[in-house]
Amino acid sequence: MTVSARLHSFSNFRAGRTAIHALAGLALSASTALSADLVISNWDGYMAKDIAESFKAATGLEIEVVTHATNEEIMGKLMASGGKGYDVVFVSSPFAEILNGQGMVEPLDKAAIPNIANLYPEAAALSYDPGNAYSVPYTWGTTGLCYRSDLVKTPVDSWNNLLQPDDALKGKTTMLATDRWLMAAGLLSLGYSVNEKDPAKIEEAKNKLIEAKKTLLAYDDTTFYSKLVSGEAQLVQAWDGWCNYGITENKDIKFVVPKEGSDLWVDTIVVMKSSEKKDAAMKFVNFILDAKNHAWAAQNILYNVPNKPAMESLDPALAKQYPTMGVSPAELAKHELLRDLGATMKDYSRAVSEIKAAN
Repeated sequence: MTVSARLHSFSNFRAGRTAIHALAGLALSASTALSADLVISNWDGYMAKDIAESFKAATGLEIEVVTHATNEEIMGKLMASGGKGYDVVFVSSPFAEILNGQGMVEPLDKAAIPNIANLYPEAAALSYDPGNAYSVPYTWGTTGLCYRSDLVKTPVDSWNNLLQPDDALKGKTTMLATDRWLMAAGLLSLGYSVNEKDPAKIEEAKNKLIEAKKTLLAYDDTTFYSKLVSGEAQLVQAWDGWCNYGITENKDIKFVVPKEGSDLWVDTIVVMKSSEKKDAAMKFVNFILDAKNHAWAAQNILYNVPNKPAMESLDPALAKQYPTMGVSPAELAKHELLRDLGATMKDYSRAVSEIKAAN
């Protein structure tokens, strides 16, 4: 799996992409649907490369996998097409919540998905979809601070280590650029919710992040772990799995969840209500939830998966090398789940625009 293939994005949801992008997505979907039993849209590198072959061997069904780079990209296509042309889609939880609110996802047929029993109890108690009525979680994790323990001389345990760094760290830190995570760091440092809707608290976090900007090396969603490896950066805001990519190259890189707390992010699988092949789509969901198949994600993406037998099948050496892989579901569930903000998302996007425009 190439690291650059996977880019989380919870930034401002835009239903309206350009007409060219929407038409291109529709044309792609129409052509692929003619040659396959199912059309699956996922992030590049987020499933095994031989998934189509293994699924056909198990079920006799052919799938076509198309890719999206961000949640916003696939949401634009789904909204433009009414979901038509896609059968199964991988999206992050706030976007699954939006799709469900729009009546665009099919309730899961649990009888057709016996492997759903493999999920941890915590995975069936996620507040955006209690009981997994319309989605199943594929991967989950949290966000925190990733740092060079051999270079950073002060204890790293707070979001303020990043937002108000010591002089030695100024110019050697990066933050995630996407709206939800950039704002989350500011909000959490002030003791607020990652889903905060109070305009005054959003403004307070924005002002703190404007001050923090003066100390940053960069906003970086894709190469921050490489900057740590090279030493160009010494402390970065990071998703747990992406910090692991840095640890692969340098054992002195460590990950910590700040004492003020963090978010729980979840990437999900949904079946589109517009699909004309819902039975086959449920078979695909069941196939992914097979312990062996689901374990692939943990082994290759270095994210936790909410599948008990899958996680129990992993080599214990994996958690020894990557401590985040040993975090229990109960520990993950303590973090605040990212939710759809509705109209407040505009306030977050406006705040981030002002942060990035500030001198």
